[in-house]
Amino acid sequence: MNQNRVSQEIESLREQIRHHDWRYYVLNQPEISDTEYDRLMERLRDLEEKHPELITEDSPTRRVSGAPLSGFSVIAHETPMLSLANTYSREELGEFDQRVKKGLSGERYEYVVELKFDGVAVSLVYESGSFVQGSTRGDGFHGDDITANLKTIRSIPIRLISSQQSAIPKRMEVRGEVFIDRRSFDRINRERQNAEEEPFANPRNAAAGSLKLLDPAQVAQRPLDIFLYACLASEGIPATHIETLDLLSRLGFKVNPNRMLCQGIDQVIEYCDLWEDRRKDLPYDIDGMVIKVNDFGQQARLGATSKNPRWAISYKFPARQATTKLLDISLQVGRTGAITPVAILEPVELSGTTVSRATLHNADEILRKDIRVGDRVIIEKGGEIIPKVVQPVISVRTGNEIEFRMPGECPVCGGGVIRLPGEAAYRCISVNCPAQVERVIQHFASRDAMDIEGLGPALIKQLLSEGLIKDYAGIYALNEKRGQLLQLERMAEKSVQNLLDGIEKSKGRPLGAFIFALGIRHVGRVAAETLARRFGCIEALSVADDEELEKIPEIGPVMAESIRAFFKSERTRSVLSKLLDHRVGRCEGKGVESAAGEGLKRKSFVFTGSMLAFTRTEAQDIVRRAGGQVMTTVGKKTDYVVAGDDPGSKLAKAQKLGITILNEEEFLQMIEPFITEIHLH
Repeated sequence: MNQNRVSQEIESLREQIRHHDWRYYVLNQPEISDTEYDRLMERLRDLEEKHPELITEDSPTRRVSGAPLSGFSVIAHETPMLSLANTYSREELGEFDQRVKKGLSGERYEYVVELKFDGVAVSLVYESGSFVQGSTRGDGFHGDDITANLKTIRSIPIRLISSQQSAIPKRMEVRGEVFIDRRSFDRINRERQNAEEEPFANPRNAAAGSLKLLDPAQVAQRPLDIFLYACLASEGIPATHIETLDLLSRLGFKVNPNRMLCQGIDQVIEYCDLWEDRRKDLPYDIDGMVIKVNDFGQQARLGATSKNPRWAISYKFPARQATTKLLDISLQVGRTGAITPVAILEPVELSGTTVSRATLHNADEILRKDIRVGDRVIIEKGGEIIPKVVQPVISVRTGNEIEFRMPGECPVCGGGVIRLPGEAAYRCISVNCPAQVERVIQHFASRDAMDIEGLGPALIKQLLSEGLIKDYAGIYALNEKRGQLLQLERMAEKSVQNLLDGIEKSKGRPLGAFIFALGIRHVGRVAAETLARRFGCIEALSVADDEELEKIPEIGPVMAESIRAFFKSERTRSVLSKLLDHRVGRCEGKGVESAAGEGLKRKSFVFTGSMLAFTRTEAQDIVRRAGGQVMTTVGKKTDYVVAGDDPGSKLAKAQKLGITILNEEEFLQMIEPFITEIHLH
């Protein structure tokens, strides 16, 4: 295929994909199946990889590209992103209307009323129809440049619809609100809990936290969406706000359909009242309505204060609250060991449901609000989803209320409780706490940890319920319980033998994997490898003090305290002793750093193509354990590109940047000194 035909096919694919993105993410009216869409995208990726010179920044394949950012640069807004003043009653809306009437000296005017989304305000800049820059609101005058993160949001067009080209201003700024719908928010929080991360408090926090991630690839995993509600340009914009919203829709932007042109403040109030009742039916959160003077000329004449425009205002819905009695405060131990106080309430109706439990967040929050057992308390649904205790009604106290104190022992297992610097949560650190033991064992047996073949979540649950294991040390005594294993559901002679073989094989796992498997809070895979290289033996690590740990550049004070607390626990020492008795967690002598000098320290590698001697994951593990860094993209800071069979576009980019390229044989020669040291399996 000649270059001209390739170029034409690439542009045709891009147009088709943009059209289907618009139909799916903006209109919610897909025309093709997911499989057909994936084929289009795969064909485009294939052509662009073979012809990197034809890649453009507005290609649909460029939504997630580049290495993680080291931070966000600050940019100035050409027009300040002012916040809206708030009103909370019909009377205050009437006062706003009187100010508008006075400011316009008797002119006739109209209002546009829209939903007030509970999300994160952003600015998008387009030049000649292409998205070139995006930023947060910041302080209204300066915001963070989050262009790369905003490109991952599929409802934001990277290039505007070509059929509307004549209507597109040469340069335009569009403003909107990034949000996460409630169903997606619930899914994110379930995933975070499974990954031992703190759940987000509400969808707005989830959206804000996602936009501040430094790796666009991570942002792309979050279900962010957007509604656009304003457009600024020097030319080509209609004279009114309502017409501009229609223009944005025609250009391919996602504009919320729930809006109304009102002829007076009474009609505005009626529309606000309507949505106060209807908001519970929406799939996303709103916390009020926005009222704007429709005519842009009138907006200009009304002007703004230093903080707020005089031509627009926000009407905030009253929080839906109820009052009830706090009967008790119970403590829940989560799968990560976090101990969370929960309010046990006298049942009360709130927003259509009966509420008998509510979150109290943490001990600091209880102390700050002075919440006591026996109090009359005000509760509300945060974001209309999660019931929370707002405050006690102190005026009706009898003196019999009981102050809350966080216990020094885990309420489930009686094990030690710690609170690390910078964390609000108290945590149980016992490795055999029943509330978290299932998750702890799953992590211990996982691929990046002890990699025990055949020991999956379902079998772990069976082993625990049958009392065959109580902690992860018990795994290594299962060879003495073959008969009981054969009695388990779906366990025959062959599957039992495979399990026992997998358990025996895991004893040869490297020390870094073993340290990671122990599940020490804040100690991930990379930190575990660092500790293995530094100490070379689990016994040496278990007695290291804070000063010794903090001397290691990658280990900060929070991680050091977490490591010390873990090994100080009597229960940890007991389980660790049983593991060592089974010859699990072997010493590795001096470790890679001292045995091989600096190793590959401060050297960065990118892999492309397939290798014969190792899988790509194995090769990357060797580099990491020898002190090197593995990168996913080629950049100026890349030291080596390892090119196997059938390399992709990374090879061409490395050649263009003059980066050292290693074939598989050259790479093997480089890593040979480290292979024995890291016990590759």
